[in-house]
Amino acid sequence: MTIRDRQQAYKLSGGATGAVALDDRGIERRVEGQWFSCRLPPGALKQLVQRSDAAGLRNFAPWILLLVASGVLAFFAWGSWWAIPAFFLYGTLYTSSDAHWHECAHSTAFRSRKLNEAFYHLTSFMCLREAFLWRWSHARHHTETMMVGRDPEITVPRPANLPAIAADFLYLNSGFIELRKIFLHAAGIMTPGALEFVPETQRWKMIWSSRSYVALIFATIGGSIALGSWLPLMFVGLPRFYGAWFHQLCVLTQHAGLAEMVKDHRLNTRTVYMNSLCRFLYVNMNYHTEHHMFPMVPFHALPRLHEVVKDQMPPAYRGLIDAHREILPTLIRQSRDPGYFIRRPLPAG
Repeated sequence: MTIRDRQQAYKLSGGATGAVALDDRGIERRVEGQWFSCRLPPGALKQLVQRSDAAGLRNFAPWILLLVASGVLAFFAWGSWWAIPAFFLYGTLYTSSDAHWHECAHSTAFRSRKLNEAFYHLTSFMCLREAFLWRWSHARHHTETMMVGRDPEITVPRPANLPAIAADFLYLNSGFIELRKIFLHAAGIMTPGALEFVPETQRWKMIWSSRSYVALIFATIGGSIALGSWLPLMFVGLPRFYGAWFHQLCVLTQHAGLAEMVKDHRLNTRTVYMNSLCRFLYVNMNYHTEHHMFPMVPFHALPRLHEVVKDQMPPAYRGLIDAHREILPTLIRQSRDPGYFIRRPLPAG
């Protein structure tokens, strides 16, 4: 299988959800069986899936307050060297919108549907993930995790594109891909992903949502031109790029370098222990194996879920450094040997 054939294999192949995917040779094949799921004590899942406005606000409210406070600091630092650390802080907090978007995409951030939807659309624009497209894209990602030709969100297709991975520490690869989708959909031109997984009845919402994004982007650019200053863009739009480093550091731990074409999240997803600050910014998505196995468990209950199932899981990584100590050499090897992947150890039995 040539490199070009392998790259083509990652394009969405159509067909019924869960029916077929492409193997290492680019041959369409059926992946049989149900997804593996850890055993839970009776009644545990019912307790774990309980949503809470209070628990959601304990993360979202401080995040917004810190974002505003860092923005005020950056505004008054503008024009001095202090603007560099101030905007670095603001951009890092701003790009945490991606993790907050993710929780809202599952409708588990809050008990209140209105509160969840309000934050979902706000964070969708902040992280440049058009809300209606990505709601359906992420649903497909969960039903077809790491299934080649089926999962639209495989972060590191093989062979690993090292320059693209490095560029996404400033969101320069994925960011321009997302902007292209937004502008095409705003013009009414359907991308392959939209045709593949967005229901036809929902596409008009995606089109008008994309148009609102384009209007906000141009309004911000217009404000910068009118003021003769980069300042408006430094607060809206550009932070998603210059503040992308932390999210990219975290998102690579989710699936990069792991197995494809297996119906066991323990083999294609990682759980990584993180300190409280990182968990706050990443909204507990470091418990990613648990999240994929039980996606309706809210972020605030994931640590409890982890304690319940950890004896049925591969050992969690001890931190970001521990995880990247494995990921980095794996991606380098996958850039020239796309058949290589990390085999996670499973507990006996």
